[in-house]
Amino acid sequence: MCVASIEERVDHMDDLPGAIGTSASLVLRLGQAVFSVASLLFMCLDVEFVSYTPFCFLVTIMGLVVPWSLTLAFVDAFSVLVKRPPCRKGTLSIIVIGDWVLSFLSLAASCSTASIANLMLASGGTLCDPKLCSRYQLSSAMAFLSWFLSLASSLFNFWILPSL
Repeated sequence: MCVASIEERVDHMDDLPGAIGTSASLVLRLGQAVFSVASLLFMCLDVEFVSYTPFCFLVTIMGLVVPWSLTLAFVDAFSVLVKRPPCRKGTLSIIVIGDWVLSFLSLAASCSTASIANLMLASGGTLCDPKLCSRYQLSSAMAFLSWFLSLASSLFNFWILPSL
């Protein structure tokens, strides 16, 4: 059981929008899921991506980000509806660690995919069709946007962690 009363926790949540259990966090999580799904769709519209390791890495990481973000979006939605944020330090620590790990993996995947797609485009179309390479670049851009939202939510949660 938490030491602070429910009213104090709700007031503290309002101080930091974006922390777990707030409507801003719900928006961040839904944005992560949408951009991750968009990245997957742009990448997986063609099966040629399996020939390149960075593209497979991106698909794997975005495949992990989608269920993580949707699960935490459900937690946020429940917390907003009952007006009671999750207050256990252990739970928040797991969320922060998971966010940091997936955030850095998303950044690595989006950067590696962008660099390979640019290299393939610079080859003059000998390595891949320019239309296909531009789709890979769009996939990387969506993954980068997902990373940005993931980093933001992890920073908000990390900021609130010591107050528990």
